[in-house]
Amino acid sequence: MRTEVPTTTRSTRPLAEPPILISLSAFGAAEVRRHGQRWFAQLSHAAGADGIEVRSELLVDAANELPAIARAVQSAAMQVVYSSADYLWAADGTLDAPALDRALAAAQALGAPRLKMAMGGFGPASHGSFAALQDRLLAANTELVIENDQTPAAGTLAALQDFFGAAKTQGFFWGMTFDMGNWHWTGECPLQAASALAAQVRYVHCKGVQRQPQRWVAVPLAESSAPWRAVLRALPADVPWAIEYPLAGDDLLDVTRREIEQLRSVAVSLQQRASP
Repeated sequence: MRTEVPTTTRSTRPLAEPPILISLSAFGAAEVRRHGQRWFAQLSHAAGADGIEVRSELLVDAANELPAIARAVQSAAMQVVYSSADYLWAADGTLDAPALDRALAAAQALGAPRLKMAMGGFGPASHGSFAALQDRLLAANTELVIENDQTPAAGTLAALQDFFGAAKTQGFFWGMTFDMGNWHWTGECPLQAASALAAQVRYVHCKGVQRQPQRWVAVPLAESSAPWRAVLRALPADVPWAIEYPLAGDDLLDVTRREIEQLRSVAVSLQQRASP
């Protein structure tokens, strides 16, 4: 992989297309920790991405890295999402307020208006914590998007419907990060999930999957064995799409640019099919 910071070469696109972001985990944990997420933010910008998703688990020195990444994305006028690997609710169903507060502080240091987290141990005992969650989000002026992860507790259709239904009953609305690939890890149908949860979706993780003998693996969409085009058609057309499948190669800038352009061409084709 080339290690020089690339120069910026951006292309224009119709405003109707979804913004294309890159989850920086797509570049591989070892490489991201070696070069830093600021470096990959610059590469993403040079490749034509509209934004990035910064990953908490890949920060080596958050106190210094987050402000540096913030300066990079601000100068490039990029969108930014902060992804926290911590769960919102502990195993006993109580809101993990310290984890939430850490995530909100990091999002603010980054200048990220959107925070992605998974539910964790959400259950009946958690319903009384909705107001406290909303108060913290409002105080931080941060949008929360709940992700379907790869666990039975927080990555099945029933678990997500239970959460969003309980929130709606109490008058709360939080959006969803719809990870196209994670449904396979929990044995769910992504197309059924897309149809059921489309109204909640505010952000999409684009991820292809293939089945190996012992496990599922993430792959580029073009190599996926799942009906990813049908899933994207079932989801809102105007929310950001983030690449979260492996990006690797000798010319990483070119690889990244080609994947971004492929997603943009997919967006155009879906729009054309939807047009009367």
